[in-house]
Amino acid sequence: VVDFFGDGRHANQRRRLFYLVLVLIVIADFLVSRQHAEYLWDRLPGWSAIYGFGSCALLIFVSKFLGHQGGLMRREDYYD
Repeated sequence: VVDFFGDGRHANQRRRLFYLVLVLIVIADFLVSRQHAEYLWDRLPGWSAIYGFGSCALLIFVSKFLGHQGGLMRREDYYD
C-alpha cells in the first residue's frame, strides 16, 4: 500500500482509480431516494458531487489568491 501511494511508477494507476471512484460516487448519487428533499437543488442527481468539487476548487483558488496577492506567502530567503 505504501509503495502504491508513494511511488511515482504507479501514478497512472492512482489517477485511473481516482477517476473510477469519482464516477462511482456520481452514479451512486442517482440511486439515492429524493422524496424528502427540502430544496429544489437537493433533488438534482449529482448535485452533491458538483457542489463539493466546486466548493473545494473555489477554496483553493481563493487561498492561492490571498497567499500571492495578499502578501501572506514570502520567499524562502525572506529573513536573510
